[in-house]
Amino acid sequence: MQLTGAEIVVECLKEQGVDTVFGYPGGTILNVYDALYKHSDEIRHILTSHEQGAAHAADGYARATGRVGVCLATSGPGATNLVTGIATAYMDSVPVVAITCNVNLPLLGKDTFQEVDIAGVTMPITKHGYIVKDVTKLADTIRKAFRIAREGRPGPVLVDITKDVTANTCEYEKREPLPFKNPCKYTDADIEQAITLMKAAQRPFIYVGGGAVISEAYKEVRELAEILDTPVCDTLMGKGAYDGYDPLYTGMIGMHGTKTSNLGVAECDLLIVVGARFSDRVVGDPNHFATNAKILHIDIDPEEINKNIQTDASIIGDVKIILRKLNARLDPMNHDEWLSHIERLKDMYPLRYNKEVLTGPYIMEEIYKVTGGDAIICTDVGQHQMWAAQYYKYKRPRQLLTSGGLGTMGYGLGAAIGAKMGCKDKTVINI
Repeated sequence: MQLTGAEIVVECLKEQGVDTVFGYPGGTILNVYDALYKHSDEIRHILTSHEQGAAHAADGYARATGRVGVCLATSGPGATNLVTGIATAYMDSVPVVAITCNVNLPLLGKDTFQEVDIAGVTMPITKHGYIVKDVTKLADTIRKAFRIAREGRPGPVLVDITKDVTANTCEYEKREPLPFKNPCKYTDADIEQAITLMKAAQRPFIYVGGGAVISEAYKEVRELAEILDTPVCDTLMGKGAYDGYDPLYTGMIGMHGTKTSNLGVAECDLLIVVGARFSDRVVGDPNHFATNAKILHIDIDPEEINKNIQTDASIIGDVKIILRKLNARLDPMNHDEWLSHIERLKDMYPLRYNKEVLTGPYIMEEIYKVTGGDAIICTDVGQHQMWAAQYYKYKRPRQLLTSGGLGTMGYGLGAAIGAKMGCKDKTVINI
């Protein structure tokens, strides 16, 4: 059937199962908004007060649900207002599709009113960017954008569409989304090497990051920890990948982490890193990080292997699939002496705060009690963010939505709106 480009945008969103979009209208994207209005019973549009809020809302929606978040903006300043939100999603591997509209094709490159090369501006902070200048290529471009945003290590994708393309017509045929496969580049030898290291270790330690949350590897991480009989720490982005109240859990690692986690990593003889990137906030001085340990790094992104820390072994692929393979090959182990040492460290170095006065940590613990530990917690960036990470115990993945890599001030409100739209049955709290 013949549809306008604007109608094709909406139909492609419906193909991908999109039920909510976040945005702010403007001149060049009005055709898309007109088409979206006709489908308001199928796709809900959340109007934000600023495009950056729309990007953060799409990000929060994606983190809370595991689905692709979508935001819309007009050309020029509308598009550039998305940049901070796109960069936030890129640093934390969040699948977002940002759709912008630009000036008419004949006016591109002529310093036209409200014209910006937004694909060029966002090139370093997106997985991919498109400029659509031909309506016949629009549908396939949007489909590719969603696939790229989701597969492998997720991230934001930008689709910029000239205004005349949204008005032009062409034949549209509905298609079901193609299944996507996460790349697995490991060999049987990589698996064997990992198993050999685990069997030989006397003081293993698991360090889990955001990749375990993205991969939905919660059960697999828990099973590995129980098989190896080993303590577990997490990063800010890895919160909820391991139950914060489990006896094997030692708290967050790094400059804002617990002393137990940091000492445990310093003293272990095998550090098993699951879906983490050795952030500078975790590692500190690379020359003095886990110097007593062999390091096994499991990650979907081959570019992260040996980028910040040299590893002794690595397995590249979806951590959920890899952990299943490892768990099936391992027999239960016993590390009582090592765990007893870790327990002593927990007793010696607990998180402390002054309970005689009103404090941030006290408020976080009270919020936990009121919500039963089941809320989705969103934060801005700063000390309160660290209190939320340290003193609210996360029982499941996708409970803490926070800007880890970019450290974006003002992230929390937009993310909370997006999370609530995606998880209407959950209590969402913005710290």
